[in-house]
Amino acid sequence: MMNKIHNMPQPVGVYQEQQNTYFDGNSRTIYTTDIETEFPDGCLITSRTDTNGVITHANESFVKLSGWTRDEIIGQPHGILRHPDMPKAAFADMWDTLKRGEKWHGYVKNLRKDGGFYWVYATVIPNIRNGQTVGYTSVRRKPCRDKIEVAKAQYAQMLAEEHA
Repeated sequence: MMNKIHNMPQPVGVYQEQQNTYFDGNSRTIYTTDIETEFPDGCLITSRTDTNGVITHANESFVKLSGWTRDEIIGQPHGILRHPDMPKAAFADMWDTLKRGEKWHGYVKNLRKDGGFYWVYATVIPNIRNGQTVGYTSVRRKPCRDKIEVAKAQYAQMLAEEHA
């Protein structure tokens, strides 16, 4: 069923309306559910962005797991996948690391188009050409369930501090 107001699939089950504000100050209304899509065995998600985090490439696994079509996701800021359970500090750490020209890795809870979510273990590296960063490549793989539980607790604490 389509949500006529937002032209998005209607989330299945109970959903919450939330406001997501991004690092650039822009915000949008999102709808989240507690429905998790498990990361498939043997799958790798890859994507590339420009230096502003705008998606320039998405592999088929990324398209399928995110719930967006390729045409919908290409040209969008990668933050469109940011789940509100992810603290801003986690992404600040990622951007600080990448801007130093270093590789970043960590556990990330991503938002699907339908309001559900999926967890990934992400590795992001700067794409450097002639000494200049021209974008970023991210490879995501199936996360370890035990480490997701650790990340959930850590992120909940970080969010509590952000909202204090």
